[in-house]
Amino acid sequence: MAARTERGHGGGGGLAGCPRTARSTWRFAVLLLSLSSLPAVTALVEGLYCGREVCYDVLGVDREASKAEIARAYRQLARRYHPDRYRPGEPGWEGETQESLHKKFLLIATAYETLKDEDTRRDYDYMLDHPEEYYQHYYAYYRRQLTPKVDVRVVILVTICAISIFQYYSWHSSYNEAINYLVTVPKYRIQATEIAKQQGLLNRTKEKGKNRRSKEEIREQEEEVIRDIIKNKIDIKGGYQKPNLSDILLCQIVLFPYYLTNYVTWYVSWVYRFTIRREEYGDEEKLYLIRRYMKMSQSQFDSLEENTKQTFLEKHLWIKDNFELYRKQQEEEMKVKMATDPRMKRYRRWMKNEGPGRLTFVDD
Repeated sequence: MAARTERGHGGGGGLAGCPRTARSTWRFAVLLLSLSSLPAVTALVEGLYCGREVCYDVLGVDREASKAEIARAYRQLARRYHPDRYRPGEPGWEGETQESLHKKFLLIATAYETLKDEDTRRDYDYMLDHPEEYYQHYYAYYRRQLTPKVDVRVVILVTICAISIFQYYSWHSSYNEAINYLVTVPKYRIQATEIAKQQGLLNRTKEKGKNRRSKEEIREQEEEVIRDIIKNKIDIKGGYQKPNLSDILLCQIVLFPYYLTNYVTWYVSWVYRFTIRREEYGDEEKLYLIRRYMKMSQSQFDSLEENTKQTFLEKHLWIKDNFELYRKQQEEEMKVKMATDPRMKRYRRWMKNEGPGRLTFVDD
């Protein structure tokens, strides 16, 4: 039994071993052939550049062609295969249709767009030489396709200009609103009317004939005179001040080196005068320290009355301890005022009895 098994095993190996080895060798050869042809297949992918066609072959040029040669080849092929030149039935157009001609023209245009740009051409040549890196080819292709063609610097400049224009017209609108309000204030209106009379701008003369104006026209002219006087005589500060081109964003960016130089110069001078040499503060420096303690902007501080600023100087608020004492006094006065204000009492009573979340119904 053992001898039969050994003999059967030996005979089987002799008869079946050779065909199995031959099949394995054949499969290995086919696999090597497939792997050797794989780069050539994956080098040209549908959807990337010219698809399954080589862009150089589409234009009829070699890989060493210059830009001029590529452009010349494109112009010749574009004139030849342009869809508007299609004439069915004429010699040379056999087998062509409007659709097939349109596809050829798009392929020619795609090949030219790929090869005319140095960066895109370099990526395409790299794809032809390294077809196995297809993930990188996809990334490089779609990165260039999705990247905006407009220069980022141009976008930033246009954005800054748009913001500056909106900023200027917004300030101009606020300034006109302030002037319109001041025209209705009796104090400023009376002062402007007196000035206008002194300057002879409101002296009504008798008009006859065709030059005679209606009362409405005379009233409109007087309003315009009063408005101009208020606009020229009253210095509006703060958020409603007259718009200035130097305050818009674009000018601020352009003048930034100038402002920075002035600030550095001012800071060095401040340290030298008041820290090293121990000089006494002037009124301008004192008001600057007060404004900084109050955490107010320059425009907000400028909008204060002059007597208010003088009061700050008289109380020596540029000294930190004096300012802290003044601030506490103001807070205490505000608390007393709110406690004695009848409106605040009614509000607290309402909050206690009804509250903002309650409703009270009154029967008729």
